[in-house]
Amino acid sequence: MALAELKEAAHLLGSAVKSLGWKILRAITLPIAVCVFSFLLISHSPIDPIQAYVAADSMLVGPEQRERIAEYWGLHKPPLERLVNWGSAVLQGDLGTSMIFRRPVVDVIKERFLASIALMGAAWVLSGLFGFILGVIAGMNQGSWLDRLIKWYCYTLASTPSFWLGLIMLNVFAVWLAWFPVGLGVPAGVLQEEVTFYDRLRHLVLPAITLSILGVANVALHTRQKLIEVMASDYVLFAKARGERGFLLFWRHGLRNIALPAVTLQFASFSELFGGAVLAERVFSYPGLGQAIVEAALRGDVPLLLGIVIVSALFVFTGNLIADIICRVVDPRIREGEAV
Repeated sequence: MALAELKEAAHLLGSAVKSLGWKILRAITLPIAVCVFSFLLISHSPIDPIQAYVAADSMLVGPEQRERIAEYWGLHKPPLERLVNWGSAVLQGDLGTSMIFRRPVVDVIKERFLASIALMGAAWVLSGLFGFILGVIAGMNQGSWLDRLIKWYCYTLASTPSFWLGLIMLNVFAVWLAWFPVGLGVPAGVLQEEVTFYDRLRHLVLPAITLSILGVANVALHTRQKLIEVMASDYVLFAKARGERGFLLFWRHGLRNIALPAVTLQFASFSELFGGAVLAERVFSYPGLGQAIVEAALRGDVPLLLGIVIVSALFVFTGNLIADIICRVVDPRIREGEAV
């Protein structure tokens, strides 16, 4: 018996090592594939990076100056050579210099990522919390007017474009009511060292609420359906027969079974979170990675675009990896299924 258990444990360990190896391979190949694809797209786009670089001074820049600009940024070389040179520099820890910010890409990403992570983190927590609460209320009151109201609310949110909701929030709470600033991450015309935490918080509220409202629907509908399944199980029926009702029934038998799947779903939604942040930052002129990647794409700033692509790919991969680990830890059937 002991030998059989040892064999099973060794088999599970081997399966876990194999799975980890595949994940590491994906973590390496995913950013490479995304960068190559993004580079090909921007290389074949009609955007002239030199024209975007000189912008309003285009009438003052002659052909010789354009050639020197192209030579300075390496734009005169064939696309394949530029991609190989960029990849070689990345392997040495250099992501290049941004053409539009004229600063190292690493510095730009660090600065913008801090702003974006604050926005996405606040939205992630709010959407998960309120989505879970709404899903529990709907699931515990299945078929009631409250359940139908929450479902209607979630279905409406799921089909609402984030930029449209952001414009509505901007018009109502910033323009009409003047409760919050119209946009930007800090007050305009204020020195960086004079910006307070309260100022940053006020500028963060509207984009964070917009982004979190859109993330509520998935968590709420998933939690509702999972709770309905749990409430129809045999052990819950047995608990009802013993007289357990309402919140006590949910606390003892429902919460544990629906909390972890909801958390897993939240981690798996990092891609939607990043995509929503791009639109929310654009609407509110919030200085995060989302706005930076739009500017980089529109002005042909290849080093900055590819640098943000790497960060976003690793960000989404990390979320999916955490969700996968939680699933394996919580549900042993997944580990056993792979070991067969």
